[in-house]
Amino acid sequence: MARVPAAVLTTIRRFRVHRRTRPTAETALVPSPANRWTRALGLTAVVLLGAWLGLLVVGNVRVPVGPMDTTMTLRPSLTGGTKINVSPLGALHLDSHLAPVRLDVNVDQLDPERSQALVDHPERISGLQDEVARDVGQGALGLAVRSCVAVVAGATALGLAVYRRPRRALAAGGIALTLLAASGATAYATWNPKSVLEPKFSGLLSSAPSLVGDARSIVTEFDVYQQELARLVTNVTKLYDATSTLPAYRPDPTTIRVLHVSDIHLNPASWKIIASLVEQYEVNVIVDSGDTMDHGTSAENGFLDPIEDLGAPYVWVRGNHDSRITQRYLEDLKNVHVLDDGRAVSVAGLRFAGIGDPQFTPDRSEKAGAEASQELAGARLATALRDRSAAGTPVDVAVAHEPQAARQTDGEVPLVLAGHVHHQEMEVLPYGTRLRIEGSTGGSGLRAVEDAHPDPIEASILYFDRDTRRLQAWDAIRLGGLGLTTAEVSRHLVEENQPGGASSDRPGATPTEQGGGRPEATPSGASSPVPSRTPSPVPSGERSP
Repeated sequence: MARVPAAVLTTIRRFRVHRRTRPTAETALVPSPANRWTRALGLTAVVLLGAWLGLLVVGNVRVPVGPMDTTMTLRPSLTGGTKINVSPLGALHLDSHLAPVRLDVNVDQLDPERSQALVDHPERISGLQDEVARDVGQGALGLAVRSCVAVVAGATALGLAVYRRPRRALAAGGIALTLLAASGATAYATWNPKSVLEPKFSGLLSSAPSLVGDARSIVTEFDVYQQELARLVTNVTKLYDATSTLPAYRPDPTTIRVLHVSDIHLNPASWKIIASLVEQYEVNVIVDSGDTMDHGTSAENGFLDPIEDLGAPYVWVRGNHDSRITQRYLEDLKNVHVLDDGRAVSVAGLRFAGIGDPQFTPDRSEKAGAEASQELAGARLATALRDRSAAGTPVDVAVAHEPQAARQTDGEVPLVLAGHVHHQEMEVLPYGTRLRIEGSTGGSGLRAVEDAHPDPIEASILYFDRDTRRLQAWDAIRLGGLGLTTAEVSRHLVEENQPGGASSDRPGATPTEQGGGRPEATPSGASSPVPSRTPSPVPSGERSP
């Protein structure tokens, strides 16, 4: 009997083992958990990438909106919202909705005939809001249909290219359509028509006021999304119509405009920026909440001379980098009002009072007990505010450098301004006082070169009603720091001044009438439940922006 070669026996054994372990038809249809996750992730990637490519290639529509030719597009986004590109001026960002898609509207050009018709017949502007609403509605419907076709086609085409199986490709297209429908439903459920009232503008700073509009007219004249969008279209039309210079910003004559700056820290560029803002916004008064200097030496005093030529009165309080030498020098400059120890001045129709920072940190001689000294300074300011109110001359705006001191005035004044922390904040304190903290208008001075990214230059325009002397709105201005040229302006409205907002903020309403009184602080830090006699500017229940 012939011997079977060892190699043949090995091959037979392997074949038998393979047959015993080969999966049956039933078990082959059930993938392992790891394979299921891999396939699901792969399909998700195909759906998302294909849908995005579809939107990128064919998911846009050209729509005439009033006198403008625009292109509307949906784009994937983590935060949603609407972006209106006004080339070459910049872009407006609106928090219009929360969904994984963003609406991009590109203003391509003005139609000469339609624009000229508005110029020749200004009365047609009154009907522009209906025209804009109709145009936007038609454009949105067309964009929705085109976007559905784009995402289905993109996901299906990419699925067919990857899987080479029609059923898989159709499944990818169906999932893409479902995701788009869910995104649309989310956008509809979270739609915020008031977002047009509070836009964020980035681009050329000089055009921002004309695009954002006037605070008082926004508050009093418009209450629906279509009307505000019509106003935006009108402003853009005016901007494009300008041939040599942009149209001047013309605020409502009854609005008092205050420029709030802080923490300049010896940055000479700040004076040119402040002068430009004063001219562009027709500012009535500048308020500086301190740290104008870096070391407070007499050698630095010459840096302050440009204040006399900024074009508006200058109200100032001492910061922890400003010395008494600095303060005395400023007191001798024309058009400068130094606030200290609760001193009050009336400027441009508003009454200001403030207190200098009790600490002077550059010499390191008064650093101990900083927290207690800030509270004592704030308590002295609060006492001065109460005295002014009792005398029938209540203060409209209080100013302190450190927010810790400013918070001691809660319930004694409608608005208190501060700085020190080098970033912008707005907060409504428990007893109704609104605290506005300004960033560094000097971009943190020489400290800007210490980090990899320079600090931005920040300032704010505050709009006050001339009759009630209450804050109506504010524009937060943010410029790129050292070596950067970006600009961003965002509009914010006080809650009760938004269309449909509460209006219980009335002159003469005491904190007790609006939900409580402010405990009167004593120099020792103790407090007693004595109601304040100063009106509170904020109705109960108002949230901080």
